Amino acid sequence: MDLGIRGRTALVCAASKGLGRACAEALAAEGVNLVLTARRSDLLEQVAASIRQKFSVTVAAASGDITTEAGRAAALSACPRPDILVNNAGGPPVGDWHSFEREQWLAAADSNMVAAIMMIRAVIDGMAERKFGRIINITSAMVKQPHAALSLSVAARIGLTGFTKAIAAQYVGANVTINSLLPEQFETDRLRSNIQKLTAKSGRTLDEEVAASAASSPAKRMGRVEEFGAVCAFYCSAHAGYLTGQNVMLDGGRYPAVF
Repeated sequence: MDLGIRGRTALVCAASKGLGRACAEALAAEGVNLVLTARRSDLLEQVAASIRQKFSVTVAAASGDITTEAGRAAALSACPRPDILVNNAGGPPVGDWHSFEREQWLAAADSNMVAAIMMIRAVIDGMAERKFGRIINITSAMVKQPHAALSLSVAARIGLTGFTKAIAAQYVGANVTINSLLPEQFETDRLRSNIQKLTAKSGRTLDEEVAASAASSPAKRMGRVEEFGAVCAFYCSAHAGYLTGQNVMLDGGRYPAVF
């Protein structure tokens, strides 16, 4: 299927690895030009060069922390008029919610809710004027199936989810959509780090814990980042203009409810 977005420009946040990189590569495979952001400039430049060579699209790198004002300014300076925005940022620490202080709750909200809102605010009206826009928020399956150990992430990401649902209907008439992708267990460094922290006292190795976690899924495996990227690309496509304000679970069937 031709997704109808060849020649468009996407701004992809936290794109140097994991789910962000997978989304960038899936869009590039459809002929989308990219501006990538991430904190590590060396790694980001390597990824940009790799995607540029593999897919023959224009790829620019704008290093910076997207959760800061300076990082957002750098990204928007490099890409002030994106057709596609993929919001993404690393999650906050895991642990016992009793142990988190006020500053940690505020930091989580700033990184995983407010940063994305500021990016949306910066680009969405321009998208509406041009009659095309696709905004994807990479959040978490924990938005629909919360886990106490991920309480910082849950609180911040649910806030972002509510905000985007509140405004999505205002823009769909201008062919601008906002949707969220909710990953659970995908093969990323972040997942391995979380598993290691949550099972530190189990007595098993990290690889054993990862294998046990994968086996507990109805799919009997972890998700592949390429699968995630493909879903992102479709939701950014010309064919997805009637689909907005949705939260799409990518969890291998683990979520038990109907809605």
